[in-house]
Amino acid sequence: MDTQHDIALTRALAEVPGPLPLSGVIHVAIPHTTRFTVVGNHLAQHAELSLTAIGIGVHIQSLPAGSKVGIKALAARFAEGETTIAAALRELETHGYLHRTRERLPNGRMTTRTVFCNQPGALLRSATVVPVTVAPVPVVTPAVPAPAPAPLPPPEPTPVPEEAHPPVRVPSRIAPKPPRRPLPQPRELTPELHRAASALLADLRRHAPELVLSEDDVEELAPGAAAWLERGAHPDAIRRALTTELPQPPKYPVKIVRHRLTVLLPPPLPGTQELTPVHRTPVTPFQTCEGCDRAFRSPAPGHCRDCRAQYWEAA
Repeated sequence: MDTQHDIALTRALAEVPGPLPLSGVIHVAIPHTTRFTVVGNHLAQHAELSLTAIGIGVHIQSLPAGSKVGIKALAARFAEGETTIAAALRELETHGYLHRTRERLPNGRMTTRTVFCNQPGALLRSATVVPVTVAPVPVVTPAVPAPAPAPLPPPEPTPVPEEAHPPVRVPSRIAPKPPRRPLPQPRELTPELHRAASALLADLRRHAPELVLSEDDVEELAPGAAAWLERGAHPDAIRRALTTELPQPPKYPVKIVRHRLTVLLPPPLPGTQELTPVHRTPVTPFQTCEGCDRAFRSPAPGHCRDCRAQYWEAA
């Protein structure tokens, strides 16, 4: 894994135009797509804040609203003690990043409201009122023509912070991959099930000579094969799933077997209750008696039981 990382880093540095510095840090900046926080250099490179205060400030800025950021909550999260964390929070308060006030709730209890501002300087500038002065209108004598206005000088370029070298943009082909899915596990790995799964994996090279697994590989993948056997998969079906249409040549047989055991895992066999069709009892509808308008149950319209009895008695 270290060798692959070194090769990827070497390729990324080789694509950077211009010479690289002989000393100092070189930034390898991979664009973030999820789970990232924008932090200003005024905080990350603050000249008067301690490293602990900068780190806690960045951590608080990355948390969602409503997260606990008290001294005890931070001390439970980090290795620094409560005294160090309390001093760092006071530094953030001094420089305007953190604001803590005591407020009374409707039920009478007191609570601490914590507000974190990611740009204290911008907050102060927005609250400052700049007075506007009206310039006097110059009086021009009619006999003397007004001079033509002088051309405005070109705007000065905005100063850009000096950086030794721009960040290195890593190609997308070496961007970090999502974590792989875990190997399936059986509900109970009995000795008999483990023995059958290990024998099935060790026997794969008879059916596909490319799939030569070591003893450590078989021991590692045995729970995945056991999960298949526990779900009622036949050993021949497992072999076909693991040996059909293999890439040529397969560089990493253990990775191929692990991947197929994970993504091709069949569902558990359904029980007899799931396979039994549901029988619904037919419901006889209500009818209205044609003689007395009484409601009664019958598959067809007609007379109720009492009206039918009276009819037969009259007959």
